[in-house]
Amino acid sequence: MQFTSNELYLLLNQTGPLWLSMANLSGANLSDANLSRANLARANLSGANLGGANLEGAYLGDANLTKANLYGANLTKANLYGANLRRANLSVARYSEETKWPDGFDPMAAGAILVE
Repeated sequence: MQFTSNELYLLLNQTGPLWLSMANLSGANLSDANLSRANLARANLSGANLGGANLEGAYLGDANLTKANLYGANLTKANLYGANLRRANLSVARYSEETKWPDGFDPMAAGAILVE
């Protein structure tokens, strides 16, 4: 599934959590977007700009986040289990004890900040 800019704008401005499982959002500008509790399972977010985005409680299981910009994103309680975070920018992204990461991934080494 691929979206036009207008379709993406309408999706991001609806009420309630988004269901974007398997969506192709490669290269999309989602900076500062409210994606709280969104289902982005297996979504292609490679090269997407998620800087400052609110991904609290979002499900990103098996998502492709290769080269994605997550600078300053809110990842508290997010589930990134199985996600591809190769070369993703996680500088000052915030996460919590409840955030789930891919096996062997060290969020602190990637520049993310644990919040209480």
